[in-house]
Amino acid sequence: IGVSYYDFEAGQGETFDRTLVWTLDDEPVNLSAYSVRMQVRRSYSSPTVVFSLTEGDGITVDDEAGSINLFISATDTAAAHAGEYVYDIELEDSEGIVDRFLEGKFSLSPEVTR
Repeated sequence: IGVSYYDFEAGQGETFDRTLVWTLDDEPVNLSAYSVRMQVRRSYSSPTVVFSLTEGDGITVDDEAGSINLFISATDTAAAHAGEYVYDIELEDSEGIVDRFLEGKFSLSPEVTR
C-alpha cells in the first residue's frame, strides 16, 4: 500500500469530522477487502491511547467510493488535553495483513469557550 503523511488539526470541544479518499490513478480503491482503524497517542511509544476509532465506532467506510470518514465527538475532544499527538490509520485485509495507510501529527488546540 505505502504510507502517506498528513497532519490533522482540531480544537478541544470541536467535532472532528474528516473524510479521506484513497485513489490510484485517479480512481477510487474499493475498500471492501479491508477493515480500518485509527489511534491517536501522545507519542509513538506512549501506552495511553487518546482517541481510538474503528469501523462502526468513529470510522465509516464507503467501500466503492474508497472513502474513510473519521469522526470524534465534541465531547471527546473536550475531554482530551490540548497538545501535539501522533496518529496512524491502518488497513487490515481479509488474510490479516496490516498496512499503515496514513500517519502524521494530530494537533489539538485549547478551547476558550466552554
